[in-house]
Amino acid sequence: MRLILGSPFIYIYILRKKFKSKYWRKFGLEFLSIFIAVTSAFALNNWNENRISSHSEQKILSEIKNSLKIDAHDFNKNIYGNRWSLKADSIFRSLLNGDKINQDSIALYYTILFRDYIPIVNRSAYESLKANNLKTVENDSLRIQIISLYDYYYSIIEKLEYEVPEMKSYKNYFSRINQLLHPSMQFDSNGELKKIVGINQLNSTEKQEILSYLWRMRNNRKFKLDRYDLILNEMKKLELNIEKELKLN
Repeated sequence: MRLILGSPFIYIYILRKKFKSKYWRKFGLEFLSIFIAVTSAFALNNWNENRISSHSEQKILSEIKNSLKIDAHDFNKNIYGNRWSLKADSIFRSLLNGDKINQDSIALYYTILFRDYIPIVNRSAYESLKANNLKTVENDSLRIQIISLYDYYYSIIEKLEYEVPEMKSYKNYFSRINQLLHPSMQFDSNGELKKIVGINQLNSTEKQEILSYLWRMRNNRKFKLDRYDLILNEMKKLELNIEKELKLN
């Protein structure tokens, strides 16, 4: 449309231009304000989520570290017990060989000769990590190390103590050894074992049978002690790496 100077159309055109200019400026300012507010809200939300995530990671890592100390204490008690059982093995070997031994603690040694030591693994912190998402631990190598310890190394000693039939000392060997030795046992008036005498009454075949059982129990205990040492070493490495991670955060 061609506008004629002085006609009312030109005034309308000028008013529309001014209105559009003011409108877009106002709209632009409002849009910018909204954009800044939304962006800030997202940034604040992300910061808050990261803060919560970091707090959760530190909390779970601290719990795992404390669990490792409890597990190490339990494992060391089992190591101590297995070593005492090996000492009992040596005493009964000496007894079978006709050596003179001090029998003041013979009842204790006869008991721990067959004792099995069950590991009690504290998995609560690891289960909490899995429930919250394993990737809560952002350090990939540390996360893999944690999974490896709980799902692989711990399962080694648990399977040995709970599941592998040949590792059951009491179940496999007590009945037969006790059958061979009980005629040589002396008890006090309270029914407590005081002495084992007259071992020479056993024939060579019976002695060999007992020695074969002692040999098997000893080898099994040494094998388990090697596994405990391996696992404790892995636990110590994980504990040190968790300490480093906690210090970084």
